[in-house]
Amino acid sequence: MITNFFIPELNNHDVQELWFQQDGATCHTARATIDLLKDTFGDRLISRFGPVNWPPRSCDLTPLDYFLWGYLKSLVYADKPLTLDHLEDNIRRVIADIRPQMLEKVIEN
Repeated sequence: MITNFFIPELNNHDVQELWFQQDGATCHTARATIDLLKDTFGDRLISRFGPVNWPPRSCDLTPLDYFLWGYLKSLVYADKPLTLDHLEDNIRRVIADIRPQMLEKVIEN
C-alpha cells in the first residue's frame, strides 16, 4: 500500500513540510517499512524505530489513538461504502467537518 498508493499519491502534492506519524504497532514497524518511510520523510517520521520515537501515552498524540481514529471510522463507515470512490468521499467529508473546537475539547479531556 505504501509503495503502490501512498507514495505515488504524495508525489501529486507539495509535501516538503509534511510529517508522517504512525503508532507503535509491531506490524507497522518492519525494517523495510521504516527504511522506506525514512527515505520518504527523512527526519519527519514519528514512529517506533524512526528518527522521532513514538511517545507512548503522549498528551499530544494519545487523542489521535483513542478518539480521532475511532470517531472517523464510525462516521466514514456509517453508510457502508461499497466502492473506493464512496469511501474516499466519506473520508474527505468527515475530515472536512471536524471543527477545531471539537479537537480542543478532546485535548482538554
